[in-house]
Amino acid sequence: MCTFVGSAAEPTETGKKGEAFNPGEVILHHVADSHEWHWFSTDNGNFVSYFPIIAYQPSKGLSVFSSEKIAEGKTHDNFKLEDERLTTLDGSKVYDFSITKNVAALAVSSLVLLIVFASVARSYKHRVGQAPTGLQGFLEPFVIFIRDEVAKKSIGPKYERYMPYLLTVFFFIWFNNLLGLTPGAANLTGNIAVTLMLATLTLLITLFSSNKNYWTHIFWTPGVPLPLRIIMIPVEVIGVITKPFSLMVRLFANITAGHIIILSFISLIFIFRSAATGLFSVPFGLFISVLELLVSILQAYIFTLLTAMYIGGAVEEHHDDTHAAGHEHDDYGFAEERRGGSNIAHLDRPDVAAH
Repeated sequence: MCTFVGSAAEPTETGKKGEAFNPGEVILHHVADSHEWHWFSTDNGNFVSYFPIIAYQPSKGLSVFSSEKIAEGKTHDNFKLEDERLTTLDGSKVYDFSITKNVAALAVSSLVLLIVFASVARSYKHRVGQAPTGLQGFLEPFVIFIRDEVAKKSIGPKYERYMPYLLTVFFFIWFNNLLGLTPGAANLTGNIAVTLMLATLTLLITLFSSNKNYWTHIFWTPGVPLPLRIIMIPVEVIGVITKPFSLMVRLFANITAGHIIILSFISLIFIFRSAATGLFSVPFGLFISVLELLVSILQAYIFTLLTAMYIGGAVEEHHDDTHAAGHEHDDYGFAEERRGGSNIAHLDRPDVAAH
């Protein structure tokens, strides 16, 4: 909200402040990627971080310069920005490999994740057999929840080999959803390219983990009359693609919609230019912001759960004798929990073939 208020007072291209406030333009500026990071504005100017433009033209080769040179409608060395898209003045082809706001945010969030979980790992190393404390104690219930309620129930005996990916996806989405709610932050999980890569990873892991039983159900569905099996083949193949596609769209749409709703409420103040409007828009904006805190972890959980279910469907055996009554609890690690100590100590076991 603080950043939005600052941006609402940004000078227009004509240099005149406060003219023709365009809520659609300002909101899209906040949810979209850009070649600069605008923090806030004051009467003394804008506080902006400019990133390097890395462009490649087949006819001229590589060009590297600061995005400040083509900011606010300026041109430089045949380059310009059109709606944050790098183009050339002569219309020639250009490939944009620039460091953008989302790329910088990805680097920052990755560094935060490394610092947090390196600290947690050191706690487990120095406190073997002791009750977790601090950051370790805060994050362990989430790890246990993903292991017991998501991975074990959705994947089955082979769940351990997929725990690193499931935990990475869960915490990556959750942390970036939260970081996206802070003033001046980037809308990383609301970027379709980011959610596309997460969905693609899920698709690749699912396909490379799939067994004969999985492909049999796709290309020769058992229990279905023969004429219908021919019809089921394209339906099942489309289903393989649409499952990760739904993951991509769901995360992108939910996070982006939340940002747009919050910014729309705040826009009402600048549209009506009335302090009384703030009595309505600010409480509703704050309510949606608090709701977004719940959505941030809910979307991370949904993405992780559906990923585990897709993987579970790909690795499921036709006749799985390991699910005998009373067998799976001890094999899945519950026996270690009953003996005390850390609940996730057994995750270090590399061999899952014994299951």
